[in-house]
Amino acid sequence: MRNLNHLTITEAVLARHAETADPRVIEIMTSLVRHLHDFAREVRLTEAEWTKGIEFLTRCGHITDDKRQEFILLSDVLGLSMLTVAMNNDKPAGCTEATVFGPFHVRGAPHYELGADISNGARGVPCLVRGTVRGIDGAPVPHARMDVWQSDEDGLYDVQHAELDHAQARGILHADAQGRYEFRSILAVPYAIPHDGPVGDLLKATGRHPWRPAHLHFMIEAPGHETLITHVFRSDDAYLDSDAVFGVRQSLIAEWAEQPDGTCLVEYDFVLNPASEPARGGS
Repeated sequence: MRNLNHLTITEAVLARHAETADPRVIEIMTSLVRHLHDFAREVRLTEAEWTKGIEFLTRCGHITDDKRQEFILLSDVLGLSMLTVAMNNDKPAGCTEATVFGPFHVRGAPHYELGADISNGARGVPCLVRGTVRGIDGAPVPHARMDVWQSDEDGLYDVQHAELDHAQARGILHADAQGRYEFRSILAVPYAIPHDGPVGDLLKATGRHPWRPAHLHFMIEAPGHETLITHVFRSDDAYLDSDAVFGVRQSLIAEWAEQPDGTCLVEYDFVLNPASEPARGGS
């Protein structure tokens, strides 16, 4: 392994993985090394540029904590998050499409009864959200667990408010026996993803904006069905065609209808895909 050059070093690195026991690790690492090395050769990456790259990744690590995940933001703005979602959620026609999870989901959100107000003090125009959860066969999915979260009228999630000591505009509820759900919250607004860190610098350097169109997050789980992670977007939003994280799908856009009393109404039906049956061993 002496006298390696820019053309021979790739095979030398791959040879070091020969004793790897896990075939999937070998497959991933082989492709990763080849693509990284080919990228560096293609752009003739300089040592100074690679140092800058390492500094960028280091900054991503330093700014990441339990309330902010810069690496998820980086994956999102590069389209990698949505690419993996699309590859792994190829559902039959008629099923609700999946989209990016995002960095602001919180485990252990409060539980609410149907019809309750999950805003819990978050500022915004009151909004009623309702619909049904069905299977692809059209039958209602009873008692589906619905984890919901969104930003407030300032475009901030509760975890971005340092002074808050309780959850706002997020909660868990269950559809009824007929698959119907209903809850109250606030009007979703467009917001900028955090752009005061390295990901923001990347967006500036590439001439991109940090804005996401207004949306509600949903994670829906039910026995016998695949878990659905998705958004419902506002149809009148200016950023639908330039979402910073590439998460918009036409089928996920709904009207947020203003009501005579000044509140809003959103009606959206979710269609879940049946879970694949586990493979059965031979007799």
